[in-house]
Amino acid sequence: MTGGLKGLLLLLSLCLVVWTVPIDRKQDPPEEERAEENVDTGLYYDRYLREVIEVLETDPHFREKLQSANADDIKNGRLSKELDLVGHHVRTRLDELKRQEVSRLRMLLKAKLDNTNAQSVQMDHVSLLKQFEHLDPHNQNTFEAKDLELLIVTATKDLENYDAERHEEYKRYEMLKEHERREYLKSLDQEKREKEEKRIEELKEKHRQHPKVNAPGSVDQLREVWKETDGLDPQEFNPKTFFKLHDTNGDGVLDEQELEALFTKELEKVYDPKNEEDDMMEMEEERLRMREHVMQNVDLNHDRLVSLEEFLKSTEKKEFNNPKEWETLDDTKPVYTEEELQRFEAELRDREVELGRRAEKLRQEQELLKERSKALEAQKREYQQAVMERSQKQKEQQALNRQPPSGPNDELQFQQEIQKLANEDSRVVKVPVDQNGDVQNNLPAEPPQNLPQHTS
Repeated sequence: MTGGLKGLLLLLSLCLVVWTVPIDRKQDPPEEERAEENVDTGLYYDRYLREVIEVLETDPHFREKLQSANADDIKNGRLSKELDLVGHHVRTRLDELKRQEVSRLRMLLKAKLDNTNAQSVQMDHVSLLKQFEHLDPHNQNTFEAKDLELLIVTATKDLENYDAERHEEYKRYEMLKEHERREYLKSLDQEKREKEEKRIEELKEKHRQHPKVNAPGSVDQLREVWKETDGLDPQEFNPKTFFKLHDTNGDGVLDEQELEALFTKELEKVYDPKNEEDDMMEMEEERLRMREHVMQNVDLNHDRLVSLEEFLKSTEKKEFNNPKEWETLDDTKPVYTEEELQRFEAELRDREVELGRRAEKLRQEQELLKERSKALEAQKREYQQAVMERSQKQKEQQALNRQPPSGPNDELQFQQEIQKLANEDSRVVKVPVDQNGDVQNNLPAEPPQNLPQHTS
């Protein structure tokens, strides 16, 4: 990514990341690996934002205008009018990205409606998309200048609130941790509770026993990085050389990610993920405090970037050589008050009551489903029984239809017919024949009148 577009990303604080690794000059990653690094803003439209900027980077005209634009023009979205002059292939790709983003947002909205059991509600996509400020909801097919303006302005506004949201998240984390600690102690008897309280205090005291933490951005802190990370003589410390060494992407500014990497050595003095007493969430809050401290003293134009000029000016200040002693989170007052903790616990209780109500409702629905299942099973058995009885009756009827008729004394009628035929056969006159099978001549000319005719 070129310096101009990278500058836009930096200006929008695309380098806000939670985990930052120390810089190791002895094992620089290959250029292709560094080019593939993705930084996440934490915004729900982060991927869309990055892809749009990567596409714009491919247009020489837009890249040239970006490099000559000032920070205010970019943050206010004035640069968006240059979109009309980019190449056709760039516009086509931007159109495709917007359609993909609209499709993704529609899926999010549908999932939200499904989760609220509102499947039957007819969705007005235009009205629902209005809640997303980073694109124009009235035009869902093409990427226009208004879309770029909305994207930059919205990202700038959202990222300005990002640090505050991180502080609030940490405060809630600390209050939850304290709430769980108190609830756990309540569950113990007096002897075990005293033992556990003693153990907790020992862990806190152990955590406080760490080397001195240099004030971030001070000469002592930067010299330590110069020595420990860069492997250079601290007596030969040079601010300009230091800046260029830690401008890792060579864009002429130190972004927030590059600044936070400078604090790793200081944080390692206090926090070790292997130690039970060291909280890694607390470490990230400390990293954020350090970066905010440096930005407040160094970032003169408040563009969330530190230029070489700003950095060199900061080294001329009195605070650079004689800073105040840095107070870690252990040395400062708690991030919440007792009143805030009580309100938080009240919220937890209300949430537990609501979850209990929902659980009871689900239990009742489950019982109702079980009763319905039993009723359906009973109906199924009755139906099966009725089918079996009907089948049995059909078999009996078929058996009756195949049985010969019976006589007056329940004897089978076909026996009477056989007997009748036998009697008729006994009255037939047998015709004598000779050895050759010829009828003998001594037969009467006329058969008796009282005998029935019989043909053979």
